[in-house]
Amino acid sequence: MNVAIGAPDLAQLHSGGTMGSLIVNAIARFSDQPAIADGHLRWTYREFGGQVARFIAVYRSLGMKKGNALSVVASNRAESWAAICAALVMGMRYTALHPMAAEDDHAFIVDDAEIDLLIVEGAKFGPRGLAIKARAPKLKHLMSFGPMDGVRDILADVAQATPAPLVDESASHELAFLAYTGGTTGRSKGVMLPHRALVTMALLLHSDWDWPQDVRFLAATPISHAAGVTLFTVMMRGGLMRLVQGFEPEVYAGVVAAEKINSTFLVPTLIYALIDNEDLRKRHDMSSLEMIVYGAAPMSPDRLLEGIKIFGKVFVQLYGQTEAPQCITTLRKIDHDETKPHRFGSCGRASPFVDVKLFDAEMREVAIGEPGEICVRGPLVMDGYWKRPDANAETLKGGWLHTGDVAVKDEEGYFYIVDRTKDMIISGGFNIYPREVEDALMSHPSVASAAVIGIPDDKWGEAVKGFVVLKSGANSGAAELQAHVKDKRGAPWSPKTIDFVETIPVTGLGKIDRKALRAPYWEGRKRGVA
Repeated sequence: MNVAIGAPDLAQLHSGGTMGSLIVNAIARFSDQPAIADGHLRWTYREFGGQVARFIAVYRSLGMKKGNALSVVASNRAESWAAICAALVMGMRYTALHPMAAEDDHAFIVDDAEIDLLIVEGAKFGPRGLAIKARAPKLKHLMSFGPMDGVRDILADVAQATPAPLVDESASHELAFLAYTGGTTGRSKGVMLPHRALVTMALLLHSDWDWPQDVRFLAATPISHAAGVTLFTVMMRGGLMRLVQGFEPEVYAGVVAAEKINSTFLVPTLIYALIDNEDLRKRHDMSSLEMIVYGAAPMSPDRLLEGIKIFGKVFVQLYGQTEAPQCITTLRKIDHDETKPHRFGSCGRASPFVDVKLFDAEMREVAIGEPGEICVRGPLVMDGYWKRPDANAETLKGGWLHTGDVAVKDEEGYFYIVDRTKDMIISGGFNIYPREVEDALMSHPSVASAAVIGIPDDKWGEAVKGFVVLKSGANSGAAELQAHVKDKRGAPWSPKTIDFVETIPVTGLGKIDRKALRAPYWEGRKRGVA
């Protein structure tokens, strides 16, 4: 007997392949292997799964469901990762809040992203959490990791909760992360990253980085950002996620030695700290390191060569941006070839499944060796900016993500970034836009006008430098203005140096002439970006 079968539901047929399924699968596959440790807690994958299941139960008790939004402000701790993973399994979206950012940024992001639940580390960020709640009227729930006056301790609730079933409720086309990135003008923009983009990222990191066989990964930079998304690939491989609360060289090196850490992610500034401290390396055996991933900031090729001489051929470079996270290009271990030192200035070749082309202003592909804007397409790319159709039209013009970075490509397919169309400064791994700092400077009552650029810095890659015209009769000094910017925006945005000038150069269109300001500092240098 023939039975008529209708057209298949392709969305149903192709369901799965989400961050939620990645998490649930890792917990099931690697149950008794070490999963995560932070110096206070140490969980196997089975124990980690139990924590994730209890967080899900608590979220549901609050009325949270698929489509709701979570943010966390905390140091690197195992509970934070369990809280984030629980949200992804439930089909909630997560918005990272950098622990070093200023209150204004946090309050804006929580309000703009329509966050339903904010969890803060009570001992460190309790006052910040209360300040955000007062400024973000749409926020439904504020909870804390640990005791906090007047705020519910989510850890106490989790300890009493009955674990919920670990069933992935997310879908590949739905938002997993709403990640905020600084803007060249005005406020930060929310980058919509669906599960599809983050799964692509995790698979690319899994396949294209030179991972050790038995992964023991150390995260010292905030897991709210680059170090955090890398943890998903560590979970895919059944590795240990070892967290430390900030980079303190003695602690970091001690953990590497004691736990035989074999993989890590560091911004160049932190690598320099290890290179420059020979006594530290004598006290702590770091020979277990098999893969040091670096990126997010310019790295000196000379210093990279120093690192190879000390640590061996263990370096892997990433190039990406929030809109196409972590792996637009990769410079693998084999590419760090001392017989071809010019490659040390490259950000690598295009990753699999990522189309990368260099276009001119009319979107014509440029020739080999000619500069063009890096444009990207493929499943890694975001869905667009949250509530910003104007920015989408510009950034996603012609069906490509326009990165704002200018590069040349050689005959072997290696990309070399030479400048940025958007003037972004990368200092110590932080993306800093001049307008953000200029606005903060000009909010000071003594400042008439201001301009900001990035200048070469051996430690930070680039340092924020300000040029300030004071109002008539004002006598504020550099230290006062630096403190003002730190209060308004956060420490990374505070200029390392400030020059007081009579006028600021402008172009014929009346815009700040950053090219003229940068010229004395970058003359004879390649403005490369890792």
